[in-house]
Amino acid sequence: MATTADETTLAPDAGRPEGFLNDGRIDRALLTVAGVVVLGTVMSILDTTVVNVAINTLAQTFHTTLPTIQWVATGYTLALATVIPLSGWIADRFGTKRLYMSSIALFVIGSALSGLAQSSTEIIVFRVLQGLGGGMIMPAGMTILTRAAGPHRIGRVMAIIGVPMLLGPILGPVIGGWLVSDVSWRWIFFINAPLGVIALIAAFRVLPRDVAALEERLDLIDLLLASPGLALLIYGLAKSDPGGFGQAKVLIPIGVGVLLLIAFVAHALRATNPLIDLRLFRNRVFSASSVALALMVVSVFGSFLLLPLYLQEVRGESALHSGLLLIPQGLGSMLMMPIAGILSDKTGSGRIVPFGLILIGASVLWLTGVGAHTAYWKLEIDLFINGIGMGLTMMPIFTGAIQTITAAAAARASALLNIIQQAGASIGTAILTVLLAAAITHRLGGHATGAGEQLSAAVRARVAAPMAAAFGSTFWWALALIGAAFIASLFLPKHRPENAASGPPVMM
Repeated sequence: MATTADETTLAPDAGRPEGFLNDGRIDRALLTVAGVVVLGTVMSILDTTVVNVAINTLAQTFHTTLPTIQWVATGYTLALATVIPLSGWIADRFGTKRLYMSSIALFVIGSALSGLAQSSTEIIVFRVLQGLGGGMIMPAGMTILTRAAGPHRIGRVMAIIGVPMLLGPILGPVIGGWLVSDVSWRWIFFINAPLGVIALIAAFRVLPRDVAALEERLDLIDLLLASPGLALLIYGLAKSDPGGFGQAKVLIPIGVGVLLLIAFVAHALRATNPLIDLRLFRNRVFSASSVALALMVVSVFGSFLLLPLYLQEVRGESALHSGLLLIPQGLGSMLMMPIAGILSDKTGSGRIVPFGLILIGASVLWLTGVGAHTAYWKLEIDLFINGIGMGLTMMPIFTGAIQTITAAAAARASALLNIIQQAGASIGTAILTVLLAAAITHRLGGHATGAGEQLSAAVRARVAAPMAAAFGSTFWWALALIGAAFIASLFLPKHRPENAASGPPVMM
């Protein structure tokens, strides 16, 4: 059932299988559950980036245009956005284990069919099917871990699931580039099959049995407003490149999407059993964490776009080599995440996240001066610092949001946080793509080239310097967005909520 505002404390033992420790240690049983969840989430996260490398190859293979084949990526993203609002209700109605396993099965079926596709229409349809499964894997996984860990260990457990979340944008181009270049584009889909089968077997054997709420009813009005509204908003943002936000194909879907979401909010606040429980925002800790998460995702995921484009367009690197050059960013995140998880369980996210954003801001400030011949060793150091900052931000924010949520509200809270992340990433990418295109046009005048367009070596040598300057000026915008996220992070709690260790409802 939907959770009311005065039930927003996660009881330490709620939903945790028998045998799990309650003394703050990460026991073997919890690590096993976390490993199962990571197996599933790493597939869905990697798939959002690994396919982008193969877009040109797919267009040539199926003898179609880039705008058409781009729906292989767009269709997947829209399917994700459509199904995420529904994931909380499905988890409560049928159980998180059933949802998690069904999502993985649907994702694997979609992956296999995509790899077998014989036409552009087939692969687009199968990618939508894949996205319907992939969109529910992360919310279900977060709910499983939240209930298993309890608030006193949620920081360390969230750090585990955060690794694929941050490594996906970095490793995706590396894996995709290698498979497309040296194996076959079909294997960017087939590779999910063995991973998915292993994840399904492990989930069946390891995850605790579900306790489904058979009386849980679906609010159809909420569903008809939230899912199309979110999908239209993200679709409109995706169409902003390269012409900007002033086009009808951008403004109409964004406008309709916003109106649907406004209508959803009005209805959900009055509904007795809303699809997404917006009353969770009455919890001040959850509300502050959600605002900080939204601004952080807009700024950081937007800047994720700029680095690979700089390496490919200005420096002429391949997608594979660009991914390899971004590895220090992932290493920094991996090294810092476990430390950030321990800190999140001991203190408030307000003592961790601002410091992480300062490190990210410092690294982006250095990138504002990037040039056509910047030494790679300097770039690698900067990316490592950026990764450390990332390790100190995203998962502590998630932890701060979840620590004061009941086990009963965990599924709806996870869905809400994933919606914020998905929408924020789309907004950040769209904003910085448009700003980058405008900066390139300003510096190259009538000879401007769109962001992401392939350049010959001769043309690149001529335009490298002004292109680098355009990227540098766009990084200033990214820095401004990070500054906004930093201000929001100052409102996060400076101490771990008392109820994270005890259990009685405490409203902050």
